[in-house]
Amino acid sequence: MTWALKRQIIYFLIFICIIGIFGFWILYPHFTQAPTCKDNKQNGTETGVDCGGSCILACPFQVDNVAVLWARSFRVVPGKYNAVAYLENKNKNNAVYKLHYKFRFADKDNIFIGNREGDTYIPTQGKFAILEPAIDVGNSIPVFTSFEFTEKPIWIQIPEEKVKELQILIGDISLSGEDTNPSMSTTLKNNSLFKIPSVKAVAILYDSSGNAVNASSTFIDSISGGVTVPITFTWPEAFSQKIVAKEILPIFNIFSVKFN
Repeated sequence: MTWALKRQIIYFLIFICIIGIFGFWILYPHFTQAPTCKDNKQNGTETGVDCGGSCILACPFQVDNVAVLWARSFRVVPGKYNAVAYLENKNKNNAVYKLHYKFRFADKDNIFIGNREGDTYIPTQGKFAILEPAIDVGNSIPVFTSFEFTEKPIWIQIPEEKVKELQILIGDISLSGEDTNPSMSTTLKNNSLFKIPSVKAVAILYDSSGNAVNASSTFIDSISGGVTVPITFTWPEAFSQKIVAKEILPIFNIFSVKFN
């Protein structure tokens, strides 16, 4: 082997070493960086790709769909109805920030007479209601009401301590004027240290058979921690059936609460 050839080999090996060192310097951080919830890999404590474990997102295969227990429309005045969907989230510490939905209405002959769309948040475990007010159906009567979510939810994990802390307590409920202009009052107490903005309370009234016969809603701008606020629900017409049970569902977006 000539000296010129040996020199060429040495130069080549030096070149390879330099390329190897440079490549290692570039690629090493990619192989040694700590797992994150945005690296498109299942690593760290994750139970799926970028979900579960310490990630904020819950894995789709670990959550149940929200159950639609019933959907109905209740007359407010002739031609106008409140539509209510009664739902249940069975996921203990999982909530949804925003989700699109649709109500559909049909008459006694199952002829489509209209729809109403909107957005909502899904609270953590428990029953809740979505009420769309004052739906104008003209001369039609919405005998059949259906409800559906029109997109897939993105479930977010909520710390168990926060879920336990955020409690709204309902006081004694008083209903009067059932045969004239019904009115129902109670109180809501924020039994936490958080300020809860935009609380929506839905009231549902039941007959002796346990059937929902009417509903209404009211809004509270915010409830500071430890504060009790009075609320009132009203109806413009007398009830056609005797009310034997009353349910109030206070609903708020857990992502918007702030520490006092």
